[in-house]
Formats: sequence, structure tokens, C-alpha cells
Amino acid sequence: MTAMVSTRERVPDSQHLRLYSLFRLGASGMLFGSQLWPYFRNAPTEPSVSFWLLLIFFLYAIAVSVSFESLQAERGLVLKAQTSLDIVFLVLMMHFLPGNQSGIGLLLIINIIFAGLISDGRFALFYAAIATIGILLENTFQVIHRNLPINDYSNAVLLSLSCFATAWLAQTLTARMQSSENLATQRGQDIEHLAKTNALITREMPNGVLVIDQYQQLKHYNQQACKLLGLEETMLQAAVQLHTPLERLMPAIMQLLQTAPASNATSDAVKLTINNRDLGIRFHAISENIENGVVIFIEDWSQIQTQAHQVKLAALGRLTANIAHEIRNPLSAISHATQLLQEDELQPGTGRMLQIISDNVQRLDQIIKDVLELNRRDRTNQDQFNINTFVQEFYQQFCAVEKIDLANFTLDLPTKESTIVFDRRHINQILWNLCKNGWRHSQQQVQSLQLKVVSDKSGQFIHITIKDDGGGIDPHIQPHLFEPFMTTEKTGTGLGLFIARELAEANGAKLNYTSSSNGTQFSLTVKKAIV
Repeated sequence: MTAMVSTRERVPDSQHLRLYSLFRLGASGMLFGSQLWPYFRNAPTEPSVSFWLLLIFFLYAIAVSVSFESLQAERGLVLKAQTSLDIVFLVLMMHFLPGNQSGIGLLLIINIIFAGLISDGRFALFYAAIATIGILLENTFQVIHRNLPINDYSNAVLLSLSCFATAWLAQTLTARMQSSENLATQRGQDIEHLAKTNALITREMPNGVLVIDQYQQLKHYNQQACKLLGLEETMLQAAVQLHTPLERLMPAIMQLLQTAPASNATSDAVKLTINNRDLGIRFHAISENIENGVVIFIEDWSQIQTQAHQVKLAALGRLTANIAHEIRNPLSAISHATQLLQEDELQPGTGRMLQIISDNVQRLDQIIKDVLELNRRDRTNQDQFNINTFVQEFYQQFCAVEKIDLANFTLDLPTKESTIVFDRRHINQILWNLCKNGWRHSQQQVQSLQLKVVSDKSGQFIHITIKDDGGGIDPHIQPHLFEPFMTTEKTGTGLGLFIARELAEANGAKLNYTSSSNGTQFSLTVKKAIV
């Protein structure tokens, strides 16, 4: 944009053109009035040439002022012709009004100043040259026809030098002003671009942002803040426009702000529950003191915990996978040696010790299998299959392997068949872990364990439920139920439920549970396939 302005002629400033037009009108009006006044005071006489010339100049000034709106858009030759015509008129006034040369010369200098301003200083010296030529020609005419002394050129030379000095000064000041204007325009564009960038970053960032001024009034917010706080965006817009205090909008956050230290920033986020959602609130002062304004960052606490949990599990997964491969070789040797010893005739105490070794080897081997399976949770191989057929086959296989009577483990399938998209190996492991967990904690009698497949009312999801008749899950354990290595069994690995949830989420499903004193029910929610 700056390069285009420098190579093309700029449109004149409207304010400078208006002032120049008013100056022309005022100067011509005063000069014309000075010639008109004697005709009212004395007897009318024949008008002089200066009278008619000033009348023409005055009418010209009126015409330019009346048509200002259309002329201000003109540039180039039209503007140069107007300015040059003004200079010619003033030089003629100097000729026909010899007693007022000094005063008209000052008007000529002012005219050059305005001419330099409206032409951005580039033609100021050109107008000064026109004025100088006119002044010298007029003075030469006076010397020749009115027999003035040759040394009378001093006034004309001084006036000409004044015109050039004024033009140079106008050109220099205009160049500096234009440079400052271009710099201000560039800075304004940079600030506007930066403001748009900040607005985009604020809008797209995952955390909510609230900006509070020194009067604790809401000045700015983003859409994420509306979502996390459960507020309508129109409500926050009205709060910004009406300068609503934060205490009326969110008294809980305002209470935290009042207890925050008056420093530049808080080190850690403060946990706050709003609308049954755990949020992390952090305050950052805009200036040195938090009382002069503050930026409030709102974070989804559950999301932070999930991310930290995933990072920890990723690191743990890489470590345990390497360890698992290293453990399997000596573990296989121990298992093989134990089996060879058990084949010999040993004392009862020795046989019991070998059985303990064998059981723990199997437990370690199961942990290794679970860890390796956990590291492959994102490698899904999904295909489309009938859920009724799959669950029926799983039910028969599970009862046969775990040696469970069919009367103790019941199956309930819907009459209408449905199709889902899932990794067969993953859903098999999820159901196996849940059913094995349910059977272990049930009373292991008739209908102690139930497997049921139902379709929701919307017809978009399938719910696969596993219900037992045990004593329920201890309330102290429930918050940590899906954490790895969390188990109440001496022989358990604590990875079954954790792996089940991870595999479910890897396939786009959800695993939930309900527990009471009458038993526990796990529900796997899977979206139906579009046929």
C-alpha cells in the first residue's frame, strides 16, 4: 500500500482543500470589499480595471467554494490549474494595486503554503517559481513604464526569496508529515492485524478467558468460557455492554479473586466446581497489581487430569512393554523348570511350594499379556458384524472355558438383529474381562450373572450390559475403579477394567457402570452401523 501511494498522486486532504477554499474566498472578498467601499461613500464613478478584476476573482472563489464537494475529488491538472490561477490573480492584484504590494505579497506566501500542503509538498517549488516569475515580470514592467529606479528590485527579490523559502519549508514539513502519516497507517494496520490474530487465538484456544477491569467489570470473553461456565453468549455480550460487575455474573469466581494475592500471577490453578463440572481457575494481573485488572483463565479440570493420565500411561506403556519382553524369557524358563520338578515324586511341602511358583508365574504371564495388549489398543482392525450372533458365540465359549453352568449365567438377546462396527478381538476381550469380573464378585448361583443386549429408544445405539448380584463396589474404590493396577483381589492384576475402557474408547464406544448393594452393572454403549 505504501509503494502504491508513493508512485501515484495522492488524493488531496479534504480538510486542507476546504481551508484553502475558505482562504481564497476570504482574501478575494476582503480585496473586493476594499475596492467597493469607496463607491458607497463617494459619488459613483467609472469602475477601474482592478475593480472588475477583483470582482472576477471574488466570483471565481465563490464558484470554487460552492462546487467544493465535486472539486475535492479532482487531482492532477485541474488542481494545478486552480492553484496557478490563484497565483496569477494575486500577481495582477500587485500590479493594479501598487500601494498594497506588501500585503498582497503576504497573501501570495500564504497561498504557496496551502499549495504545498494540498500537493504533498511535491509542487511547492513549482508554484514558488510561478510566483517569482510573476513578481519579477510585474516589477520589470513597473521599472520600464513607470520609470522606477533599478534598485527597486530589492523588494521583489526579497519577496521571491520568501516564496522559495516558504515553498521549501512547506515541502519539508509536508514530507515529514506524510512520512509520519504513513508510519501511523502502517502501525495501525499492524495493530489491527495483531488484534485479529489475538482474537483468533483467544477464540480457538481450549481454555476459557475472561478479562476484568479495575472495577471488576467484564470487558472481554471467549466462547470456550461460555461453554465451561454454562452461560449463554448473549448474556455475556449484554454484561460487556452494560458493564456488569463480575460478582453478579459469577459470584464464586469473584470470591476466589478477592482471596487471591495481589501479585502479578497465581502459580497454580484453583479447583472450582460450577454446574457439576470441575474447573481450574487461574488469575493473571494485567499490570503490576491484580487490582488494576485481571485475566481469568478457566480450564477443564477433568480434561487436564485425562491428558496427564494419558501422558503418564504412554510413558508407562513404553517402559512396561520393553520390560515385558525382557521378563518373558526368564519367566518361561522358570515355568518350564517348575513343570519338570512337579513331574517328579516330591514331598507334600515341596509340591505345595512348586504350585505357588506355578500360580505366580501364570499371574506374571497374564500381566505381561495385558500390558502388551494395552500398548496395542490404538491398533484397531474394525469390521462390520451382527452383534446378536457374536454375543451368542461369545456366551457359549465363555461358559465352556470358565466352566459356568448356563443356569447361573443367563443371556438375553433382542428379536431384532443389529449390526455394529468394532474390532472383534477388542470387543471379545472387553466382554471377557467384564463377565469374568462379574462372575468372580457374584454369588455364583442361579441367574447370578446376566448378559443382555438392548437397543436404545432412538435406535442409534446398542447397549451390552453385564449385571451381577454381588455386594456392589465399595464407594471408596469407585473413583479409582478404572485406574491401572487397581484391584481388591490378591491374584488380580488390576488391569482388566482399565484395558476394557481403553479398548472401548479406541473403537468409539463408552463403558459405564452403576453399583448398589444389590449388585453392579457394566454397560458398553456402541453405535449401530449404517446399513
